[in-house]
Amino acid sequence: DKLTIWKDVPGVLNADPKWFDETQRISQLSYHDAIELAYYGATIIHPKTIKPLQNKNIPLFVRSFLAPDAEGTHITAVKNEAPVPSFIFKVNQVLISIFPKDFSFIIEENLSEIFNLFHKHKAKINTMLNSAISFSVSFDHDAKKLESLIADLSQDYKVKYNTGMELVTIRYYNQQTIDRVTANKNILLEVKSRNTCQIVMRNKVVLTDI
Repeated sequence: DKLTIWKDVPGVLNADPKWFDETQRISQLSYHDAIELAYYGATIIHPKTIKPLQNKNIPLFVRSFLAPDAEGTHITAVKNEAPVPSFIFKVNQVLISIFPKDFSFIIEENLSEIFNLFHKHKAKINTMLNSAISFSVSFDHDAKKLESLIADLSQDYKVKYNTGMELVTIRYYNQQTIDRVTANKNILLEVKSRNTCQIVMRNKVVLTDI
């Protein structure tokens, strides 16, 4: 068994063409990487599409109806041993930093309260970073949500925020890929895990190649 999704692109690309003049087709993806890319904002595959296929080990092909004989992207349980760095951009971001008014530590109880307020105002967090006395998050800018959320947060916390931010997520990053997207940019937040780097910065980034 297999499933094929037909798109107007040659497969899963490592970046959105509106941000890069040249993009690279990813020939092979694991289910895990496909879910990760979808979670961070890649729009070509919905994460709910992947999970049932992964459970039954059914291969997924993403191919172009403009070139039906082309290879496309093959998504299976097999991990790509030479993964291609992928770039996902989100513009119009708000960066909020939250501080206890008494300069006490941010503890589990604080985080629970903060998460509940974000849930109450239906503000989906795109990235976050916790330090000893602050908690910073970015989310999609919605003026009404932002005003009411800050009003609620400000009852118990000191709040600082910046609008007009951009969030870039790099899957399988290295220093070269980070330098490429942050050249001459003001970085306000950077979060790294084993395979993923997220950076909140000012100004829109339009690059010419990968």
